[in-house]
Amino acid sequence: MSEAHTPSEETPNPFIWDEIDADRAAGRYGGAVVTRFPPEPNGYLHIGHAKSICLNFGTAERYGGRCHLRFDDTNPEAEDPEYVNSIREDVRWLGFDWGEHLYFASDYFERMYACACLLIRKGLAYVCELNPEEFKAIRGTPTRPGGESPGRERSPGDNLALFEKMRAGEFENGAYVLRARIDMSSPNMHLRDPALYRIRHVSHHRTGDAWCVYPTYDFAHGLEDAFEGVTHSICTQEFEVHRPLYEWLLQALEFENPPRQIEFARLNLSYTIMSKRRLLELVREGLVDGWDDPRLPTLCGLRRRGFTPESIQTFCRKIGVTKFEGVSDIALLEHCVRDHLNAVASRRLAVLDPVRLVIENYPEDAEETFEAVNNPEDKGAGTRPIPFARELWVERGDYMEDPPRKFRRLSPGTEVRLRYACLFTCSGAVYDEEGRLKEIRGTFDPESRGGSAPDGRKVRGTIHWVSARHGVDAEVRLYDRLFNVPDPAADDDFKTHLNPDSLQTVRAVVEPEGAGAEPGTHIQFERLGYFCVDRDSTPESPVFNRTVPLRDTWGKKGKG
Repeated sequence: MSEAHTPSEETPNPFIWDEIDADRAAGRYGGAVVTRFPPEPNGYLHIGHAKSICLNFGTAERYGGRCHLRFDDTNPEAEDPEYVNSIREDVRWLGFDWGEHLYFASDYFERMYACACLLIRKGLAYVCELNPEEFKAIRGTPTRPGGESPGRERSPGDNLALFEKMRAGEFENGAYVLRARIDMSSPNMHLRDPALYRIRHVSHHRTGDAWCVYPTYDFAHGLEDAFEGVTHSICTQEFEVHRPLYEWLLQALEFENPPRQIEFARLNLSYTIMSKRRLLELVREGLVDGWDDPRLPTLCGLRRRGFTPESIQTFCRKIGVTKFEGVSDIALLEHCVRDHLNAVASRRLAVLDPVRLVIENYPEDAEETFEAVNNPEDKGAGTRPIPFARELWVERGDYMEDPPRKFRRLSPGTEVRLRYACLFTCSGAVYDEEGRLKEIRGTFDPESRGGSAPDGRKVRGTIHWVSARHGVDAEVRLYDRLFNVPDPAADDDFKTHLNPDSLQTVRAVVEPEGAGAEPGTHIQFERLGYFCVDRDSTPESPVFNRTVPLRDTWGKKGKG
């Protein structure tokens, strides 16, 4: 595994590791540590899943154990091989490998069915004929005991016969449910005869039409852990109230040395929606461009935007693992990707809002190249040639006719450094009939080639540029946060908080070296931010997605 997810000094020590240390000290599980990441293949993974992936795989690595990738495919109505493939791709992209330990709940359907039959024979499960509304009516409340289903008093033999008929497909959907026979007066509602099997006449993406009864997640999950020899079932906090059922089932089925369930707080991220249902709503209504839209918190969306596995792993380490719910600031995630990209991203020149700059004393037909540093943080990255000519593109915002005192860019009479090239003195500008800036004019100092003043004079301003003759037109997608409030999930009408400026597309000009980069390449456009070459990109028509600006502009907005 890569260094990025190796536990280090900056890793907050999860309380989970303390519990595992205690188990190992007591000799439980023979000192082994086996974890699992168990996604349901009913959607795409998002940044919240990344926390669980890093924790489960990282914990197994820490103790020299193993982590399984297991698909809980017990609900065929919502599952699809597309999701299976995307999940495998995302886990691998994040930097983790399950080796030979890839499993599916459907691998165990026959064994699970046998366990259900055993519970029936032991009088610990029964077939219930009540529909959901009828059972809800007798279930009671946390402070009021519930009643009993008629099936509760049916003999084990009769219940087993009914269950076998359920499997044989003799009943319609919803006609019967297999329930655990636990305690209809328990204050924990999950112990009031929870459903174990439901009738579903629907094809499964792996088993086809072999089954028409499917186990519930609560029934299947603990069995899968036990079948695979998982020692520590690490899951999010909402499953804490399910833990008594998890333990009851494993005890009732007499598993020796059953796995332990340990819960941690899920990841909540500011300015972000994490609900699968709400993310699906955004996709289906066309408010975003599919599951890999770079504005979404899905791992495929973050990857397309330019976030790196290392930055996400670092973020997951920094936020730590606790039992207490909280909201992590998205600015920390953005800081992590800036920090990593600063070290690895190649520098290139691009102009996003181009206006022409004419060097009046440079020969019209002449051109030359200057050497530019590829990455000042990586001495081995070398340099590249960038072409230079009489006419350049510069940023429109780098010119002001009557600037404030601390403005250090282009204005009449000021001298600036053209990055890597030379010193340039602005003489003025030309405007069109509508008063829009059309052209900036001035002269360069021929003795300053390379950007150094021959007499040692100090030039405070430096601007970037692209040769008008050599530059390549490009599409640049300026992505920003999808929501304009920190907690959009707090409002049922969360879509009213969509940020109308979350995507702006501009026609830009980039230097030739930037235009030819392969999709997925990380680039820093100097002075502008970090960008990633999009999958739609070609050398003739390059497309770049902004990952993050160079600085946290939202922090400045909040102070304004």
